Amino acid sequence: MRCAAIWLMAVAFAAQAGAATFGSPGGPEPANLEELTQTLAQQPYDLELLISYGTSKGGSAGHLALAIRDPARGEELVHSANFYADRSREHAQGRYTDELMIRVPKREYLYGTTSSLGEAAAFGLDFGEVYKRSVIGIRVSGVPEAEKAALTAFFERINADYRGRAKNTVYHDGEVKYDYLRLNCAKTIGSAFKHGAGYDALDVTSPRALSRRRVVAAANANIPTEMAMKLMEEWAARGYGIEVVLYRKFEGSTYVDPREDEKIAFRDLPDRFPSVLSRDFRKDQGEYEDYDNLYAMYLLRNLMRSALRLDPASQRIEIELRAQPLPYPEAAERAAASAQADSEGFLRRAPFRRDGTSIDGASGRPAP
Repeated sequence: MRCAAIWLMAVAFAAQAGAATFGSPGGPEPANLEELTQTLAQQPYDLELLISYGTSKGGSAGHLALAIRDPARGEELVHSANFYADRSREHAQGRYTDELMIRVPKREYLYGTTSSLGEAAAFGLDFGEVYKRSVIGIRVSGVPEAEKAALTAFFERINADYRGRAKNTVYHDGEVKYDYLRLNCAKTIGSAFKHGAGYDALDVTSPRALSRRRVVAAANANIPTEMAMKLMEEWAARGYGIEVVLYRKFEGSTYVDPREDEKIAFRDLPDRFPSVLSRDFRKDQGEYEDYDNLYAMYLLRNLMRSALRLDPASQRIEIELRAQPLPYPEAAERAAASAQADSEGFLRRAPFRRDGTSIDGASGRPAP
């Protein structure tokens, strides 16, 4: 009887997996994923900073992760802070909490429909990001091998500290565990560069300077887009090459995460450029007016090499846009001028034509 029950369970699981739709866990991956992965891997780069869009209204800073490439081993692994590694009772059951910094192949992180972390991994967060939201990849070339090794070692240290319940480390005040404000995705990535790779001048907010009040912590939290801009300045100063790839959200995923309180299909979630802390923070995508947000969106567009999208009919990844990225100094100068002009235009509350083009292609929206 026991063997028969196990067999029936296996058949039921296989049937369920076989019925999974495209854009859902257990469903098919893009038909040309391997081919496109090999094509993109031919481009010379060492790191890829991955900025995920926000998926909620009313304030959403997105997510920040880092892919480190090892061509000798043919690996490109993404290091990403684990939202559920906060030691809360709510997340202790049914969520992946073994590590604070997860490490998965980049193709799995972006397009995977099964996870090497097991069934507790979160679809749309730990793997399969593009089925839930767009992701910006900032590719960096010319990075020394010693720097890449130092970054990897620092992420391993964070995990060791997490497992050992370490407190008051050089990079964090208090117990080492995930905290949306005090030890979040931007803080862990920034700390790896500052304390691991020796970016001494990098501004990473220290919790030691913060009050225990959450409102004060929120005002001083490390933010993904802001950290990305700081890191790009550091890379430019070191003479590293910088270019951008946009992985557009797959708009057709009907998947609803059963573990979330709000039962909303991925396709119906907002896909918002991750805002800095500003007057834009609670606005919808396409309504940003703050200089810092405009500058970030314009700079990333000026550095864009390509944009990728998943075609729902063919279930293939298409290179939607090919562009020639500007050198970083010129890209930054143009972005600053356009952001200044457009932010002033929005303040006037009179119709005008935007000077800059955002990372996702929006331009020319008149002010109300």
